[in-house]
Amino acid sequence: MATTTTKGNRTLGLGAAARGFLGYPSPRLLLPVTLVAWSTRLWAMRWGWWDVAIPAIILGLEPFTEWAVHVFVLHFRPRELLGRRIDPLVARKHREHHRDPRKPELIFVPFPVLITSLAVGAVGFWSLLPNGRLALTAIASSYSMLLAYEWTHFLIHSAYLPKSRPYRYIWRAHRLHHYRNEHYWFGVTVHAADHLLRTFPQKEAVPLSPTARTLGVEEAA
Repeated sequence: MATTTTKGNRTLGLGAAARGFLGYPSPRLLLPVTLVAWSTRLWAMRWGWWDVAIPAIILGLEPFTEWAVHVFVLHFRPRELLGRRIDPLVARKHREHHRDPRKPELIFVPFPVLITSLAVGAVGFWSLLPNGRLALTAIASSYSMLLAYEWTHFLIHSAYLPKSRPYRYIWRAHRLHHYRNEHYWFGVTVHAADHLLRTFPQKEAVPLSPTARTLGVEEAA
């Protein structure tokens, strides 16, 4: 299984990164279910304008989805409610990811959360959309977006160095989130929401945060 760290000046090629990516449970589940979803949709035929509009809507919402999930779910701080500690698995794992950004297992959506998300998404689209064909379009599109998110996030934390300007832009922003200040640069694949919501400052405009690694949460020993 590939590592995401460098050894000396050694960097990772894109092919090696892809092989390493496919060695982890999340992409090994996401890739086949996404292919099955698209294959089933192709088999169902009868395409219409909504089959174009639905992927476009999902893609258009992605910057805001990433921003909201990152701010309100991943950075959720533990709290007491009716005598019980509320600290979701996804938030705990994200804090671990901030403490050790190079650890590959912590880069991905936690597997139980991934399975739940896929199931809820499938049932939700099937229930809300008027027919199975459009539901399949939505399911396949959302699974594709999640797969793209996992791949991008993995690549950013790997030893693969940016070679194109667009990738260098998202690579740098996410690194700043981890190593400069956790209160900014919440996007991963796209940063439109960061720009609109003013969480994409110049590096020098924000201080180096002492809680970038801990997210301000003292973990129990």
